[in-house]
Amino acid sequence: MFRLAFRSIFRHKVRTGLTLSAIIFGVAGLILSGGFVEDIFIQLRETTIHSQLGHIQLYRAGYTEEGRRDPYRYLIDRPGEIAGSLADITQVADILQRVKFSGLANNGRADLPIIGEGVQPAKEMRLGTSFSIISGRQITEEDAYGILLGAGVSRALQLNPGDYVTLLVTTADGALNSLEFEVIGVFRTFSRDYDNRAVRIPLEVAQDLVGTVGAHALVLSLNRTEDTDRVAGMLRGKLPLQELEIKTWYELADFYTKTVALYKTQFGVLQLIILLMVLLSVANSVNMAVSERAGEFGTLMALGDTRLDIFLQVIKENFLLGVLGAGLGIGLAAAIAWAVSGVGIDMPPPPNSDVGYTAHIRLVPEVIATAYAVGAMATVIASLLPAWRVSGLPVAEALRQNI
Repeated sequence: MFRLAFRSIFRHKVRTGLTLSAIIFGVAGLILSGGFVEDIFIQLRETTIHSQLGHIQLYRAGYTEEGRRDPYRYLIDRPGEIAGSLADITQVADILQRVKFSGLANNGRADLPIIGEGVQPAKEMRLGTSFSIISGRQITEEDAYGILLGAGVSRALQLNPGDYVTLLVTTADGALNSLEFEVIGVFRTFSRDYDNRAVRIPLEVAQDLVGTVGAHALVLSLNRTEDTDRVAGMLRGKLPLQELEIKTWYELADFYTKTVALYKTQFGVLQLIILLMVLLSVANSVNMAVSERAGEFGTLMALGDTRLDIFLQVIKENFLLGVLGAGLGIGLAAAIAWAVSGVGIDMPPPPNSDVGYTAHIRLVPEVIATAYAVGAMATVIASLLPAWRVSGLPVAEALRQNI
């Protein structure tokens, strides 16, 4: 069925080459840009998860709405029991307890408002692969009165590892309490705002500082990010939702969700632009080819081909061009992606961050399929009008083109 069409498209090699070039570069452009955007999504997602949020967080019911005003009213009273009840979920790698507090940090000369977290150091080290220590070291369970300072806190109070700082906080009973800590290290995360106010101390010391045995949050670290929704569904069937609320990382990561929405819109516009470029380039080539071959089509109609046969012949030729060009475009994109990813693309820090990163180009099956469909279908769409026009020519007028 396609033998004649296949032979016809290679009769004019230069014109076919130009048409193929438009399709190849259009498809490759879609795949490369889509793979670059997808890499941004994945790196941003994993950095967000492994610097602060974990995959899933559990709070006492009402904490996300009212916890800022009265945090100690929304403590989870028996966090250890709840963590133990979830130990049989195979997708869960770790369950971390955190106590949150706010107060003042004093270096003997000045005060700075801070937000603090009591954490389990060993588990936090396993989760926090994007939580970097830029000075000193990570705290351990042996550092009973050791503290980690965010980079902004360290800079504002001019504190370095080995120095001492006093924390003044309000306890769960409303009293004031203070403790002195030795600075063990200075950390940096993906969020500059967090680093400018955050400190971390061991969980047991934080509970002693604020006068509680509970925790504000249980943070679940999973073996695979792709299991987040599945595990969240299991938790909703396993835990009393009238007592606890379950939040996934993307529900807590406002910056991530807005960034993804922005880039998806931009990529959609890019797809539309490339589609239009391919359409215009191919339409021009097809118009030229069909006009030059009007005599040939007139001869075919004189020999008995119907107008539908001529219309379908033009469509088949351009469908083959689209399929061939899209396939070559995928090959070109794969080669470029492999070469670029081997070197990496140094990217500047995103908004609200002091940390740059190395971007790569990922070959995403959904993006490849979309680009292939765009390349193939754009060629077919571009040939519809020329095919209809040449198939509607009167036979006598078409035959005059042979003279």
